[in-house]
Amino acid sequence: MATQPSPAARRKQMIAGIVVGLIVGVVISLVSGFWLWLAAGAAVGLASGALLKPPAQ
Repeated sequence: MATQPSPAARRKQMIAGIVVGLIVGVVISLVSGFWLWLAAGAAVGLASGALLKPPAQ
C-alpha cells in the first residue's frame, strides 16, 4: 500500500492548486471580461489541490 504524503507535501499541493486556479481565473476573466471567473478559478484550484494526492517521497 502507498505511504501517506507528508504534511509539507500536502501544503505545497494546496498552494500549487490555488496558484494555478488563480492564474487560470485571471486569464479567463481577462478574456471574457467577467471578473467572477477569478473566484471560480480559485475555488477549482483549491478543490483540485485538496483532492489530488501529492507524490510520496
